[in-house]
Amino acid sequence: MAGVAERKVDHAALRVNQAFIISLLILAFVLDSVWLVAFVAGVMLLGTAVPSLALFKRIYQHILRPAGLVKPDPVVDNPEPHRFAQGFGGVVVVLALLALWAGQVILGWALVGLVVLLAALNLFVGFCAGCFLYYQLNRLGVPGFEHRPMRQS
Repeated sequence: MAGVAERKVDHAALRVNQAFIISLLILAFVLDSVWLVAFVAGVMLLGTAVPSLALFKRIYQHILRPAGLVKPDPVVDNPEPHRFAQGFGGVVVVLALLALWAGQVILGWALVGLVVLLAALNLFVGFCAGCFLYYQLNRLGVPGFEHRPMRQS
């Protein structure tokens, strides 16, 4: 049980990731750039599937943190709910992308806006809606959602 309590997630890396997602998706909207939406979707899904390849996290780890621009913020936490949240967000961005490519611009940009809103809620308020959903699925006993919330010491 002691090993479980030692799991930590660097919340500074999560905040950098959210800031990139928010900034790039807003830029995509302003520039009306479907390709930038596609780029963000790809980064989100790749970072979910292969965490070591998460581009925005790598920028944090290899540029921002070493330069002292962002300080680490390790918190006792499970990484799985955060990956689930990013993957879910990535799927929503893919749906937005498909809508935009199909000419359903209002739906597409509304879905992009939803992801921006939820990422901003996490970045500025500290509430991760995807993590909340993950833990609710855990509470309901849904297979694959095996981690419970960590107790903060």
